[in-house]
Amino acid sequence: MAAGRSAGADLVEVFLERSDHLGLLAEQDAITSVSPAFGAGAGLRVFLGDRDGFVSTNDLSAAGLRAALEQALGMLGLVLPTHTGGGFDGLPELRDFAASKDGWLPTCPSLAEATSRLLEGTDRLQAHGQHLQVRRGSYARDWQEVLVAASDGTFARDVRLHQSVGLNVLAADGNHRASLGRRYGTTDSPDDLRHWDVEAAAVDVCSSAGTMLYADYVEAGQFPVVLANRFGGVIFHEACGHLLETTQVERATTPFADMVGQPIAHPSLTAIDEGLTAGAFGSLAMDDEGMEPQRTVLIENGILQRFLSDRAGERRTGHPRTGSGRRQSHAFAAASRMRNTYIAAGPHSPEDLIASVDQGLYCKSMGGGSVGPTGQFNFAVEEGYLIENGTLTRPVKGATLIGDAKEVMPRISMCANDLELAAGFCGSVSGSIFVTVGQPHIKVDTITVGGR
Repeated sequence: MAAGRSAGADLVEVFLERSDHLGLLAEQDAITSVSPAFGAGAGLRVFLGDRDGFVSTNDLSAAGLRAALEQALGMLGLVLPTHTGGGFDGLPELRDFAASKDGWLPTCPSLAEATSRLLEGTDRLQAHGQHLQVRRGSYARDWQEVLVAASDGTFARDVRLHQSVGLNVLAADGNHRASLGRRYGTTDSPDDLRHWDVEAAAVDVCSSAGTMLYADYVEAGQFPVVLANRFGGVIFHEACGHLLETTQVERATTPFADMVGQPIAHPSLTAIDEGLTAGAFGSLAMDDEGMEPQRTVLIENGILQRFLSDRAGERRTGHPRTGSGRRQSHAFAAASRMRNTYIAAGPHSPEDLIASVDQGLYCKSMGGGSVGPTGQFNFAVEEGYLIENGTLTRPVKGATLIGDAKEVMPRISMCANDLELAAGFCGSVSGSIFVTVGQPHIKVDTITVGGR
């Protein structure tokens, strides 16, 4: 850092990492894949005004780090000096968020224990399911130790632990097909897999698959929808949340860039992003730039309040940092990313929302989808039901929700009182990271539903 400052950089940041990953896949009654991975490396980033240069390396020797620094400086037209001068006063005392976490990795489930639990899951699917052609279970454990130091006085260390487990089935009977899955995940809990209620998870998946196997295909149209809580929040995350990151402001790809203080959603909607909820997949003691997380109100009563910002976002857009600088690993420069992002609970019951719809669709479970750079989206409905005269009636499949964030946000007119969160993964400019999505039941007054 002293050398980088002497070369003329405004700020020098070093991100050091060690990681230990284990992935398991069970298919039918056998473990078909065991995927361990270990890593260590550093990411060096230098800033000059609003420009930056970033280089990653696995060579953690003094010479290796100096070579990486030289390359990063070269991106900004800077050269390492022969002698290191002033401009850097050293680092303060280390803020060690990992002091109580160093024993986590050895206490996680062993390979044998994880294997046993996963096979128990596929066995329970067989016990509770009908017409199952495929039964799958997957488990992932990700341990990461990070150290962040920067010439502005940042000096912090942390250990992170994420575990997730999922069950998936494909049911088939003649021409009828249904494919469903559920994933569960927490952070900072070595006993997570041991506490997994495998029986309840298998019953949940198999019950939904059995219902959807013989469901009719939905007819396309424009009508009201009610989205269930938990993973229903993936639509807000994808279609709107990304547009409230300063990476989108920098690229001029968000329609909300100049709308702070203005309405962008229905007055019933408040949306929050935070990294504080205990055990949630997107929670963290510090972000990947060494800043402690905050509770950030993005939208309050329909009014845009602020953007999620990292170090580069603050320099380039003026939006203050929010503890949202995140990256997959040392191989990526940090960027403004979501953590636990959700629509806040409202005053209604889920039954109120359904009762308010004469003809519409209830989306109990969402599947995959895609989002355009400025908020256009389409998402598959994994498990859906018709709403007729304010009552849930027949199950339907093949539905796709199609819309644009700027148009749909003002149509979310009712929020229920049953907020729940769900674990997920998010891919963007700084790689794949752990996040939480969430919402209560919400009602969208009208949206395009693709079908047959």
